Amino acid sequence: MLRLEAGVNEDGRRLDRYLKKILPSAPLAFIYRTLRKDVKVNGRHAAQDTLLKDGDVIEIFLAEGQLSEFGGRPRTLHKAKRQFGIVYEDDNVLFVNKPFGLLTHGDEREKKNTLANQVAGYLAEQGTWRPEPGNTFSPASANRLDRNTTGLVAFGKTLPALRDLAAMMRGKADAGEALIEKYYLTIVRGRPPALLTLTGQMIRDRERNVSRVLPVGIIEEDESADAVQIARMEARPIWCGRAYTLVEARLITGRTHQIRAQLAAAGYPVIGDRKYGDARVNEETERRFGLTTQLLHAHRLILREGTGSLAYLSGREFTAEPPERFRLIGEGLGCYTKTK
Repeated sequence: MLRLEAGVNEDGRRLDRYLKKILPSAPLAFIYRTLRKDVKVNGRHAAQDTLLKDGDVIEIFLAEGQLSEFGGRPRTLHKAKRQFGIVYEDDNVLFVNKPFGLLTHGDEREKKNTLANQVAGYLAEQGTWRPEPGNTFSPASANRLDRNTTGLVAFGKTLPALRDLAAMMRGKADAGEALIEKYYLTIVRGRPPALLTLTGQMIRDRERNVSRVLPVGIIEEDESADAVQIARMEARPIWCGRAYTLVEARLITGRTHQIRAQLAAAGYPVIGDRKYGDARVNEETERRFGLTTQLLHAHRLILREGTGSLAYLSGREFTAEPPERFRLIGEGLGCYTKTK
């Protein structure tokens, strides 16, 4: 028999969906057969569509062998040495500074040493999250950075917080009214004007994992209107050297490779960028600094309007300083100054 207590992450979840989370390997027929006779909520049999509440006690009357077979036992955490820095943490959220070379989530090649697993391990060690069978929630991020992009990643520590954080990240970006403003640091070839406002259409080639930027209103003959997304961003020079500039870019929309593709299309390629950058520039920065990927850092998040469980974060700003490697390259190119 398994005795569990529903928490805030299970509040409002249907009983049948909860049981499917608890026994992820069980066939649906087994789930519903078990619900009819082998599950009680607060000491009573309950219908499959019963909505659980925080504090409800769920008893599952199954043999140990069945529980083990269908996954009704504590999850195994992939142990990974902590590499991230903590920018901010409270009972609901964790904002971290992701290092270079670390995936936010796993892929077909790497499933263990990821930022998500490192965060789960950290929270388990702190006792603020436990991978128990009754806990159907795992901490997850509301935004994602490429392996080679460093900087701020925001995690929800509870399901309500994650939902609110994800909704804030989506916000009203297409209308230019983002609830969370996202700022990135990068170094580009050239000297942009005081403020560069970029609006274009982006077409993504999923097979090649590359995006093209077109002027607004132009659709190529082989592209449908549905394949085109409007992309908006601003870029502000912070420090101009003789040939390179430290730039802070504000994403208004969030498209794949948007900063890199739009800056390149505007004539200011990101250094080290093999997909959209300038081959001569990349050769120089690789020779001088060993840079073989784009230099891009998620620098600041400004929470203009917190919603739901995160309303108390309204007006807060969080900053992650770029790694030393970024600073050294910027100083070597004569275009780095410490930002606020």
